Amino acid sequence: MFQTLSKHGQTLRSLLSFEASINTAGWHVSLFLVLLGNFAFWQAASDALGYFSLHNIALIAALAVLMTALINLLITIIGFKYIFKPLIIILLLCSAVASYFMQRYGVMLDITMMQNVIETDPREATELFSAALFAHLLIFGAIPALIIARTRILYKPWPRELLARAINLALTLCVIGATSFAFYKDLVSFGRNHNELRHLINPLNYLHAIKGYGKQHWVQKRPVSPLGEDAHLLTTWPQRGKKNLVILIVGETARASNFSLNGYTHNTNPNLARQDIINFSNAWSCGTATAVSVPCMFSNLGREHYTDDAARHQENILDVLQHAGVQVAWRDNNSGCKGLCARVDSRDLSHEKHPQLCANGECYDDILFDRLQQYVDHLQTDSVIVLHQKGSHGPTYHLRYPQEFAVFKPACNSNQLDECSREEVVNVYDNTILYTDHVLNGVIEFLQQNSQQFNTAMLYMSDHGESLGEEGLYLHGLPYFMAPDEQKHIPFIVWLSDQYAADAGIDKTCLKANSHEFYSHDNLFHSMLGLMDVDSATYNPGLDVFAPCNRNTLKHIAHIAHDQPTAN
Repeated sequence: MFQTLSKHGQTLRSLLSFEASINTAGWHVSLFLVLLGNFAFWQAASDALGYFSLHNIALIAALAVLMTALINLLITIIGFKYIFKPLIIILLLCSAVASYFMQRYGVMLDITMMQNVIETDPREATELFSAALFAHLLIFGAIPALIIARTRILYKPWPRELLARAINLALTLCVIGATSFAFYKDLVSFGRNHNELRHLINPLNYLHAIKGYGKQHWVQKRPVSPLGEDAHLLTTWPQRGKKNLVILIVGETARASNFSLNGYTHNTNPNLARQDIINFSNAWSCGTATAVSVPCMFSNLGREHYTDDAARHQENILDVLQHAGVQVAWRDNNSGCKGLCARVDSRDLSHEKHPQLCANGECYDDILFDRLQQYVDHLQTDSVIVLHQKGSHGPTYHLRYPQEFAVFKPACNSNQLDECSREEVVNVYDNTILYTDHVLNGVIEFLQQNSQQFNTAMLYMSDHGESLGEEGLYLHGLPYFMAPDEQKHIPFIVWLSDQYAADAGIDKTCLKANSHEFYSHDNLFHSMLGLMDVDSATYNPGLDVFAPCNRNTLKHIAHIAHDQPTAN
C-alpha cells in the first residue's frame, strides 16, 4: 500500500515537474498573465469598443500581443539566474490578488490606490479577506506559482545565455514594434479615448503605481516647510469672556446622497434633523480616497494644485492654528492622520479595550468620546479638537455600527458585496449613516453641555463618498476625472451655538440661505481660520464659507482695503 502511494506521489511530482529555458518560461508566464490575469481589462476594453466586428477583434488581439510582449520585456530585463523563480512567484501571487480586487470591486490600481494599499491599517486589510479571495488566489496564483517552483530552469553557459537573452530581447522589441506599427492609429485612438484603462493592465498597473509611490515617499526627502507663522487671533478669549471650542469631525466614506437631510428616502438623520444645523448640500471632495482627500482638505493647496508631495512637505491648518495660539488635538478611530497630526497632540483610540465599544479588534466611533470631557476640563485657551471617524468604511459596513442601529433590513453582512442584493448593500450602508447621525448628535450634545464655559461649534465633513453597486462599481478610489458623483459628493454640516454665532458675528440665517451654494474641501482650511477668528497671510476670505455672513470678517476686510496704499 505504501509503495503504491509512493508511486502515485512520484507520478504526481513528475506531472508537476517541467523543464524550460528562462526565455521560454518568461513567454509562458507573460501569456498566462495576459489571458487569465486580466479579466477586468478585457471586460472594460470590450465595453469601450462597444460592438462586435472583425476590426475590433483584431484590435483586441493586437492588445493581447502587445501586452504579452511588454510583460515579457519586463521579465527578460529582471529575470536573472537565482532571482528568476522568486520574482516570478511573487509576481504571480501579487497579480492574482490584483486581478481579484479589480474584478470584484471595479477598482483601478493607480498611484493613489497603491498608496491606500500600502498605508492601510492591517485590521482594515483583513476585512477584505474571504473564501472567494483565497479560492481565486489558489487557482490564479498559488497553482501557477507551484508549477514555476517545480520547473527546472535550463541555463546555458554564460556567453550562450547572454546571446540567447539578447536574441529574446530583440524578438520582444520586434513584436512590440511590429504590432504598434500595424495597429498604430487604432492603438493611439483607443489609448487617448480610454486612457484610464491602463490602470487595469495587470501587472504593469500596480508595478508602475509602486514605482510612482516609491518616488514620492521613499526617494524625495525634504523638510516640512512652515506655513502661517504670522497667524494670530484677532480677538482673544479674555476679550470675548469665553474660550472657543470647535470640534471638527472628519467623516469616512459618507456620501451626501444617502443623508435624509438632502432628501434621501431612508430616514438616516433623525437626530440631526432636530438640531439647528446648517447643511451644505452641494459639497464635493478633493479626492476619492482617504490618502488624498484628508491631506488635501487640511492643506491650503486646493484640489487643482494639490499633490501628495507638496502637502507632505508643508504644514497644514492644524499648524497654522497652533501658530495663532489655539490648542489643537487629534483623536483617531481610523487608520491614522496621514502625517497631519505629527506636530499636535494626538491619540489613537482605535485599539482601545472598551468592553462595550470595542470588539473584534476595532472600536465603534463612540470611542471618540472616551475621556473627552477630562481633556476639555483642562483647556486653558481656544481649542480645536479633530475627531477622525471609522464612519462608513467598507466593505464590512456591518461592523461599523452596534446592533441597535441595524434599522434598515435586510442588510448585507458580508464583505462580498456583489453577492448581496442591491437592497441589502444599500441598507447596510444606510445603517452606518444612521450611526454617524447618532455620533454627530452626541458631539452637539457634548458641546451644549460645555456651553457655559465655552463658545462651542461643530463642523463635519466627509473625506469622500462611496459606490454601492452603481454601474457595477463598489467602494471608492477611482481616478477623480472618471469617478462617479457618488464617490465625490460629500456631506458638510455645521452647528454653531447661539453664543458662538453672536460673539463671532455670524448670521446663521444667512448661512442657511447660502447652504445650497457649491463648496468643497478647498473651503475647509480658510473656513476654520475664519471661524476661529485667526488672521494670517494664508487666509483667503473668498474661500471662507462663514465670511459672507460674518460681520466681523467683513469689517476686517474693509479695514485692510482701506489701509492699502493707493497707486499714484
